[in-house]
Amino acid sequence: MACRAVGLNRSTYQRRPIAQTPADPDADLRAWLRRYATQHPLHGFRRAWAALRHDEGRQVNKKKVHRLWMDEGLQVRIYHPRKRVGINSVPQIAADAPKVVWAIDFQYDSTVDGKAIKIASMIDEHTRQSMLHIVERSITADRLVTHLQQAFDECGGPPQVLRMDNGPEFISDALQDFCRNMVGLIYIPPGTPWNNGHIESFNNRLRRECLNRNHWTNLREARVVIGDFKEDHNHRHRHSALGYLTPAEYGAQCTHTHQPVGCEIEPSTPRL
Repeated sequence: MACRAVGLNRSTYQRRPIAQTPADPDADLRAWLRRYATQHPLHGFRRAWAALRHDEGRQVNKKKVHRLWMDEGLQVRIYHPRKRVGINSVPQIAADAPKVVWAIDFQYDSTVDGKAIKIASMIDEHTRQSMLHIVERSITADRLVTHLQQAFDECGGPPQVLRMDNGPEFISDALQDFCRNMVGLIYIPPGTPWNNGHIESFNNRLRRECLNRNHWTNLREARVVIGDFKEDHNHRHRHSALGYLTPAEYGAQCTHTHQPVGCEIEPSTPRL
């Protein structure tokens, strides 16, 4: 009767969604998600839910966070090109425990004056912990060996295997001599970065969430900010594969031991 009295067709009248009214019970959560998306523009709803659950102490359902995340238009669409399937040409070892396989790789950036910055990163493939922080204009094989020795000393010894590509620093006599009779070396086939997927994934995060979002005025600034990112990765980044624990938390409580399967990786020998 009310619609007829004002001449309004009932098919054109609908109640205003509660999300658009002051009475919205999720207004506070929506505001928090918007702030989180502003601070972390490349994170998805799962990372936001993990922060709510573990850092904020809120008992909130993951599906509800997903619904509100979509309602607020916060989803990030990132194109991932299809990768070819590589075939390893070297023996493999499963990273089924800490200090079994550490993956190492380089990536590059530059300061605002156009001068190059070279970054070395290394992670434990089982715990996902970042184990190495080198940011220099140039990283020689001797300097790499020095920092590797420091990393081994800080962690109570070397891993069983280092996984890497065929870069000149990695196939150098200096690294070969350093690792002989101490740690095995696995070289992925040339042109197959997907065979070193854990460190490539870490480098991708470092590129998208740190390097692409900063312009370095000098080398010291790059060292500090990249170092903070790696520290945040170890102690704040909640990894879904680790049950939403941080790498440091998982590494501290992990009791897994390596179970050899098939052939063991022998200590590295000089490449001919």
